[in-house]
Amino acid sequence: MVRWSCRMILTVVISAALLTFFLSFFLKTFWNASPMTSLQPTSKDLYKLISPSSYRYVLNQPDKCRERSPFLVLMVPVAPGDRASRDVIRKTWGQKDQITNIEILRLFFAGLPTGKDSHHVQMDLESEALQHADIVQLDFLDSYHNLTIKTLMMMNWLASNCRRASYAMKVDADTFLNVHCLVGKLLIHNQSPVKQNYITGSVINDGHPRRNRGSRWYISEDVYPATWFPPYVSGAGYVFSVDLAEKILWASKFAPPVPLEDVYVGLCLRILGIKPTYAFSFTSFHNLFEIRYIEYERCAYFRRVLVIGFHPAELLQVWPDFQKAKFTC
Repeated sequence: MVRWSCRMILTVVISAALLTFFLSFFLKTFWNASPMTSLQPTSKDLYKLISPSSYRYVLNQPDKCRERSPFLVLMVPVAPGDRASRDVIRKTWGQKDQITNIEILRLFFAGLPTGKDSHHVQMDLESEALQHADIVQLDFLDSYHNLTIKTLMMMNWLASNCRRASYAMKVDADTFLNVHCLVGKLLIHNQSPVKQNYITGSVINDGHPRRNRGSRWYISEDVYPATWFPPYVSGAGYVFSVDLAEKILWASKFAPPVPLEDVYVGLCLRILGIKPTYAFSFTSFHNLFEIRYIEYERCAYFRRVLVIGFHPAELLQVWPDFQKAKFTC
């Protein structure tokens, strides 16, 4: 009798803790994502820095969606000289025809190369683009602080060239992506219709600007005076309905530029009054988008959409073993 009472008490405590966690999580998301009531356009000089009209395509693939409507477009921002990552992605999670009757388009987005070897890097990139027809290049310097520009140019490419696609995913090159889990668990679960105003990933509700000048993520009060960021999805990888591309482009006219591209997308979502959806497995209690590195284990990875922190050689090494997951996990 005592043993049963202890079990009952433990169950109640755990249930109460979980309920408190989820209530606080969703309430916090709700209040932080309330739409802005008044909009002030960004100054012309600031907006020019990020506006797609300020830049041109050096390499482009405008016909990729002309006669087809991909279910999913994988958009991978990558440095122009990072051929190794592109080749490995083409052989692993970015390869064609992974899922029967589901068309997936893969594209790499790069800026201009920098450094003394930039001429040779550019020539190699142009040759690679001719070979694979999957590279889009833009005429701004490729750097970490220009990722916001690159993200808006990806949105612009979608809105201009691939409006009939259903979903798109911005995904970093140093990730492990489980396309089957992404499509099966999130996008066509229970044969649901294509979502609208939808964006999902690892939602960050308590982000705040780093004021330490030595931080990689430093933002001054002049650039962003507020104490907290609105909810946003981690830039390591997030999925969104393609209708959002044009809407984010519109909202960018009212969101002052910040060098953190995922935060910037969150600012645009706040303007639109759209709340990102947290991708969480309620059956096994883990993130579907794992924005931390976890040691490779076949079945653990099979139950996730994304895990970060993979070098090309490591991804190539574990990929053959992962192909057994659908039969063994």
